[in-house]
Amino acid sequence: MFELSFPRRSTTPVRLGGVQVGGGAPVTVQSMTNTDTADVEKTTAQIAALAGAGCEIVRVAVPDAAAAACLRRIKERIAIPLVADIHFDYRLALAALEAGVDGLRLNPGNIGSPDRVAAVAREAGRRGVPIRVGVNAGSLERRLLGTGGEVTAQAMVDSALEHIRLLESCGFSAIKISLKSPDVPLMLEAYRILASRVDYPFHAGVTEAGGVLSGSVRSAVGIGLLLAEGLADTIRVSLTGSPLPEVKVAYGILGALGVRKRGPDIISCPTCGRCRIDLVRVLEKVEERLQAVDQPLKVAVMGCVVNGPGEARQADVGIAGGRGGGILFRGGQVVRTVPEGELVDALLAEIDVMLADAAGHHG
Repeated sequence: MFELSFPRRSTTPVRLGGVQVGGGAPVTVQSMTNTDTADVEKTTAQIAALAGAGCEIVRVAVPDAAAAACLRRIKERIAIPLVADIHFDYRLALAALEAGVDGLRLNPGNIGSPDRVAAVAREAGRRGVPIRVGVNAGSLERRLLGTGGEVTAQAMVDSALEHIRLLESCGFSAIKISLKSPDVPLMLEAYRILASRVDYPFHAGVTEAGGVLSGSVRSAVGIGLLLAEGLADTIRVSLTGSPLPEVKVAYGILGALGVRKRGPDIISCPTCGRCRIDLVRVLEKVEERLQAVDQPLKVAVMGCVVNGPGEARQADVGIAGGRGGGILFRGGQVVRTVPEGELVDALLAEIDVMLADAAGHHG
């Protein structure tokens, strides 16, 4: 399900439930629910949908005691590791640990005094639960900011190191780290600096990235650069709205870099005046019909004879349009010509045969 194309930074792994992060393990995909955590039914339903889309670790907000009180029931109903996201009140972190969560995310800039962080570290250590030191550019300790109040990469690193040292002083080392900012160059510089100082796994993501379009672009650039430099062990794409597109975009980023593949990789041409089929509609139908497929598969949906046949031949399966119809390819070979109205069905039927063949082979 994955293949590494870039050298990974050597890290000491941590485990969240049955999922390893770091230490050469596949880069994992995370997301976070946007339901009221105290609503167990809605939260577990969303987690099930996320898991079905390929999410491997899920985080929930724990803003108050009511949310903390529901964590045990949520944990009992889901099949992927559960991380509690804690701000401001260390007692909520202790309650989350008591509820049996698989991981904690603490923002060291707002969790409280060192003795409170130490109390959480002691309990997490006793239970074998990792802690993510989550540094956000927007909530750094004021004393670390520049003279004009500006955020620097070094300030983010210094914040992380202070709290890492505090956790280490408690004998705690099951740590992973994030250094998030909507400013991609700032974030990248911070990760680069910290990579030379510690060997803990990195959680990569661009915080407050934006809506589906702008957030996907920002995340692809930021997370993509970190992956290309081997500086990401687990990733979360942050998008405004439903978390389900986050998982799809995350796998899209991993697949584009060849770091990890899940589901179809659909390529299509941008269309031009040579296109003689309704390629937009054809592509929409193909994407819709392949949403439930999780096997890696390169599918080409091409509009004309200029680039179409060549790209389709390089894909596992594909179509290339012509006037009133097109050609179906599989494994670089022409299967047959197909009328335009039958292109989608022909392509999907061929994909069904390929998936069945693959299942029979693995079976």
